[in-house]
Amino acid sequence: MSQPAQNLVLIGHGMVGHRLLEALAERGALARPGAPGWHVTVLAEEDVPAYDRVHLSSAFTGATYEQLGLSDGEFMERHGIDLRLGDPAEAVDPAARTVTTTSGAVVPYDALVLATGSYPFVPPIPGADATGCFTYRTLYDVEQLTRYAQDGARTGVVIGGGLLGLEAAGALRTLGLSTHVVEFAPRLMPLQVDDGGAAALRATIESMGVAVHTGVGAHEVQLDDTGRVRELRLSDGRRIGADVVVFSAGVRPRDRLARECGLAVGDRGGVAVDAHCRTTDPYIYAIGECAQTVDGRVYGLVAPGYQMAETVAERLAGGADLTFTGADTSTKLKLMGADVASFGDPFAASGSGAVEVLFSDGREGVYKKLLLAPDGRLLGGILVGDAAAYGSLQPHTGRQLPGPAEAFIAPAGGEVPGADALPDDAVVCSCHNVTKGQVGDAVAEHGLTDIGGVKRCTKAGTGCGGCLGSLQAVLDAELAAAGVVKARGLCEHFELTRSEIYAAVKAEHIGSFSELMKRHGKGGEGCAVCKPVVGNVLGTLAPELGIGHVLDGEQATLQDSNDLFLANLQKDGTYSVIPRVPGGEVTPAQVIALGEVARDYGLYTKITGAQRIGLFGARADQLPDVWRRLGTAGFESGQAYGKSLRAVKSCVGARFCRFGQGDSIQLAIDLENRYRGLRTPHKFKGGVSGCLRECAEARGKDIGVIATAGGWNLYVCGNGGAQPRHADLLASDLSTADLFKTIDRFLMYYVRTAERLERTAAWIERIDGGLDHLKDVLLADSLGICDELEAQMDRHVAAYRDEWAAVLADPAALDRFGHVDFGAHEDLEPGRGRPARLPDGSEAALFKSRTGQVYAVSNRDPFSGADVIAGGIMGSRDGVPVVASPMHKQEFDLRTGRCLDDPDVSLPVVDLADAPVSRF
Repeated sequence: MSQPAQNLVLIGHGMVGHRLLEALAERGALARPGAPGWHVTVLAEEDVPAYDRVHLSSAFTGATYEQLGLSDGEFMERHGIDLRLGDPAEAVDPAARTVTTTSGAVVPYDALVLATGSYPFVPPIPGADATGCFTYRTLYDVEQLTRYAQDGARTGVVIGGGLLGLEAAGALRTLGLSTHVVEFAPRLMPLQVDDGGAAALRATIESMGVAVHTGVGAHEVQLDDTGRVRELRLSDGRRIGADVVVFSAGVRPRDRLARECGLAVGDRGGVAVDAHCRTTDPYIYAIGECAQTVDGRVYGLVAPGYQMAETVAERLAGGADLTFTGADTSTKLKLMGADVASFGDPFAASGSGAVEVLFSDGREGVYKKLLLAPDGRLLGGILVGDAAAYGSLQPHTGRQLPGPAEAFIAPAGGEVPGADALPDDAVVCSCHNVTKGQVGDAVAEHGLTDIGGVKRCTKAGTGCGGCLGSLQAVLDAELAAAGVVKARGLCEHFELTRSEIYAAVKAEHIGSFSELMKRHGKGGEGCAVCKPVVGNVLGTLAPELGIGHVLDGEQATLQDSNDLFLANLQKDGTYSVIPRVPGGEVTPAQVIALGEVARDYGLYTKITGAQRIGLFGARADQLPDVWRRLGTAGFESGQAYGKSLRAVKSCVGARFCRFGQGDSIQLAIDLENRYRGLRTPHKFKGGVSGCLRECAEARGKDIGVIATAGGWNLYVCGNGGAQPRHADLLASDLSTADLFKTIDRFLMYYVRTAERLERTAAWIERIDGGLDHLKDVLLADSLGICDELEAQMDRHVAAYRDEWAAVLADPAALDRFGHVDFGAHEDLEPGRGRPARLPDGSEAALFKSRTGQVYAVSNRDPFSGADVIAGGIMGSRDGVPVVASPMHKQEFDLRTGRCLDDPDVSLPVVDLADAPVSRF
């Protein structure tokens, strides 16, 4: 960079474009006041910032932009980036070095980066632009396709049987459509798998009810009298009746801007670039799917695009060492429930002398092939139906395997060599080109002990996520080599895991935290990790242990802030109140009551994503009065604060919908009323759809139920979040009685065996055997515990009582929602805090230990500015008495006020003798 301030224009804000911005920020190359750098203007075509297109299909099961988004306003603002949404570039003038946008704005540049991506190829056949024809590339495409498909569509056809085509087929199936796939090549996924792998993949997909047509093309989309899609005519004369046609027949580079301004492009499209991703104009670069690289390829995967972004960022930051001459095109994904992975070069060249090592099981739809060079080096491989070995194999591409090839692919081939057999320069994350050595260096330098830390320091695992197994193996190997023994237990106070604590409490009939600490703990006050876990376990087993409400006695000291106040803590220190509305069914009188409460207390109201109405902004001391009025209107706690059932979402089902096959409203009400109040390792959600159109998004829930002509289909372990997971079909065509019986078993088995804060999606991926294991245990009763699980749920249902009502009936519990006098130390309960007002209007947080020691600190959380510290969990850390802020769990030494997680921050300590308010 030769000037203190230079202008960079980035055209396109997709995944690769945003990675360029991050890479520039990491190199300190973005302009700051008084320092050299790039002022960046981003011209984006879509009206939302960059999002994760790799997981676009999760939008069909309820994933939102907030879950898929890669960017936030804070990042853009912090780095002074001018992001212009919905105003794409219209023309580039290389002579003047300006870009003109659709709105007419003219933006000058010192450097320009084209990150325009690609566009879907739609074959030039009659009717391809008719109503009912779609492409599948953006969130807008998902929205339009979903809306159209749910308006009476019954059958859909996908043109293209490649990676994106099969994702689109899965999307149509998710929408409840009978689905066909048409692929011109003789096999599915022709670029990734061979004939054997394609056959196994086809068998799996066809077993799901999807019709596959290969070796044939689309000839014409025929329309009905209204101009809508009626059927698809194939090149061999066959016809497929269809309401929806999705074109996913490949993509083409978006290189129009480059062509029109005179830049060189490849014979088959793509902006020609050199090893530094620079075009034939030295001031213009191209990255991602719009670029043709020096090896003559246009890469359609995110990992090569990220590497190109790194190359350009290095160049713009003043470096010249990093180049892009080609990239690994390995992929690992799950298509319609089938694992598929391809890495290296899995296709043997004729006469090359390469040797194939094969394993195939047609019964299970499993196909595995490794291709070895004559000298034994691993050239590539294909895994279909079981891709568990991908993480062990892919980093060895181009190298000698550290063990027999069959050990990696055969069911009983022997022990697979671990991550310690990988060389340091082996790439374990191809999206961000992170090597094993870089992970090891980060672990050693930063003292990392978990995957979250590895992600933060290296970005490995934050792309497609296919390398997480490899990363965990590398992390475990590094820790073992350093002599670091991973603690099995919850925290420094317990060597037991959450599931082991549950088993001990149940078997030994332990009724309190103190008793559990005495029998199985290592001493101390406990902490913000173990206390809520034990409180959760005691809450689950309360009917069998004969213990009371979650806020009775010592149990109140175990609860996190949300369970302590039976409401959700918000960023300003107030709370949200969300009453239960089973099935989303609410009376006019109840709606009026909610409105009156919100009006009288000045609360913000919002309809949540779970068919409930939330009231936001209540102070802790107002909560009992709010509950009292809502209880009078017939509401009870919705437990939006708990590690428990949140809600069971419902469509209108057979009561109103012309497609409804079951009464989804009543079933949702019955499910919510049965499982309300059940304490679980993490929150769980339900959904009931009245037909396969899936309006309640049941297959994105922990418990999803869909009505069929034969009863109810039960899906389990679907979750949203950063890595959304589609639920798995556990049982089909169940009667209502059998449905409840199966869910009883499922939930209680989850409660018994899951670990701390482990949602059902992570749980099923962790347990040996996954879905097959659940079927064995819950349907075939392989462990002989089904009757016990059902009986335990019956005890929970019989013992249920509304937590809000229980507090209102208990004067001692009610007293906890107010302040105490500063000098009234005798009113403090050991192990939990209370707020006290001081003469200057500020607040102190008072705590009493189990030994009677009293501590006083400011009640104001220094990170958020909210008066919430008194609601934090009191405990100990390395023998030091601490309180964990309920906001974000930073721990403070109660003796000195020093933050143990950030030594530059502290809480003012209040002198217990005279409370000198000047210390605040």
